[in-house]
Amino acid sequence: MTETAALMPRRRDVHPDPYYPDYKTSLTRSPSLPLLSMESTPSEETGPRFGHNQLGALDNNLISNYTQGKALAVGERIRVHGRVLDETGRPVPQTLVEIWQANAGGRYRHIKDTYFASLDPNFGGCGRTITDDNGYYEFMTIRPGAYPWPNRANDWRPMHIHFSIFGHAFGQRLISQMYFQGDPLIDLCPIAATVRDRSQLDRLVAPLDMQNSRGMDYLAYKFDIVLRGRRQTMFENKPEGM
Repeated sequence: MTETAALMPRRRDVHPDPYYPDYKTSLTRSPSLPLLSMESTPSEETGPRFGHNQLGALDNNLISNYTQGKALAVGERIRVHGRVLDETGRPVPQTLVEIWQANAGGRYRHIKDTYFASLDPNFGGCGRTITDDNGYYEFMTIRPGAYPWPNRANDWRPMHIHFSIFGHAFGQRLISQMYFQGDPLIDLCPIAATVRDRSQLDRLVAPLDMQNSRGMDYLAYKFDIVLRGRRQTMFENKPEGM
């Protein structure tokens, strides 16, 4: 992956179908007219880029960043860590990783989220970090709760964290979700079911990592992200990776 390479076109043969009957909002969100192919622009293939000097001290700690360390969020403390790699297993350094999620009760801090669960006054639900020279990233957060959504009569989203990965260009933004090992709601979720290849879905599930957990403090989950190639992570907006 080079900084000046053209952005890869979407491979629709491996992408989830835009319309999936059990995912009701795909009816209005899926294309109804023939798609247009548009070349990427120079600004999309180059900058601007996000740098370390733009990170705050608590940006990678969702437990305390909303209150700037004055109070801690409520819920099960977890550490999420892993590496961002390319198709050959080489690390992707200096890459912006953004995360956002619901709180421990399964509610987002969003004006349109009307779920009965309470808002945590000490939890904002978003953060960011940058990979080091070895492609490694980590952040602290609260394990998000499952929540109902108005799809079918009783559909619930599994516990998950949203990821956004920026590459070497502004237009190289990839979006995905991380699920948690052992969550039975994964197999019941219509959104997860749109990923037809089970091996791809399994790569969205972070295993429990007791070796990097800390006693009397937090559990750890390991989530590696592969940007391109046969072992790539399944991205919502660009499954072929960068």
